[in-house]
Amino acid sequence: MTPKIPIAAITDEFSPDFETALVPMQEIGMEAAELRVIFGKNIMNLNEDELNLVQVIAKKRGIKIISIASPLLKCVFPGGGEVDTRFQQDIFASKHTFEDQPRLTEHAFSIAKKLGARIVRVFSYWRTVDPDKCFEGVCTALDDLAQKAAQHDLIIGLENEHACNIGTAAETARVLDRVKHPNLQVVWDPANAYVSGENPFPHGYKLLPPDRIIHVHAKDCSMDGHKPEWGPLGTRDVDWKGQIAALIQDGYQGYLSLETHWPGPGGDKLEGSRICGWNLKGLASA
Repeated sequence: MTPKIPIAAITDEFSPDFETALVPMQEIGMEAAELRVIFGKNIMNLNEDELNLVQVIAKKRGIKIISIASPLLKCVFPGGGEVDTRFQQDIFASKHTFEDQPRLTEHAFSIAKKLGARIVRVFSYWRTVDPDKCFEGVCTALDDLAQKAAQHDLIIGLENEHACNIGTAAETARVLDRVKHPNLQVVWDPANAYVSGENPFPHGYKLLPPDRIIHVHAKDCSMDGHKPEWGPLGTRDVDWKGQIAALIQDGYQGYLSLETHWPGPGGDKLEGSRICGWNLKGLASA
């Protein structure tokens, strides 16, 4: 079973310990990793010795680090209005303010270059009850990040995140139409779009320019009101079979990166990620 699109994972979905996570990932056939929480700490908080250890382990295991899953722009935008409390704000061991963003940006770039990752994932500030009030600020911040990233040969990957102001494909397309810089690309997450109230495939996906999708996150859920109920990949409401077929048809060159979210059977997250990983490999190989 050989995937038609290469598969990867955010490592802490398997384990917060880097090497522990890589064992089942490699058993499934994943050859690349996205870094978010390592050794129980957010990637942005690792010291130099810990980053060196990440390098050593990745090299030993033959794992390519493809993305720094940073928390950039996961904060409140000043003047954006009241935050929409319907959506859970996942911070993954990293809480920062608007004022922290310039420092975090340079640090994220430094980590990405050290570890050989080309993509630095970012967001669009915590979603407010009136996201339009934040739109200009989001576009300005993303354009600035893209210009700075270009100086380092890095890509800014905007993830559509339901808890942030850009949650749907429609909202993402609007940003892309405004910010033309080639170093701003999309981390497309169909499940996040679904939680945001959009039909991610085929409707949402068709709104996005395929040549600006740099990375794809894979997880699955059904909805109970505004609350997502996460489950095994390919068994809930996102049409992953159709989405993957469309990516292949459109010549997608990136990875399908597992972001399980499902707590797993009996709360066993590692086993849940193992199940979802094998499901992803099957879906990508069909």
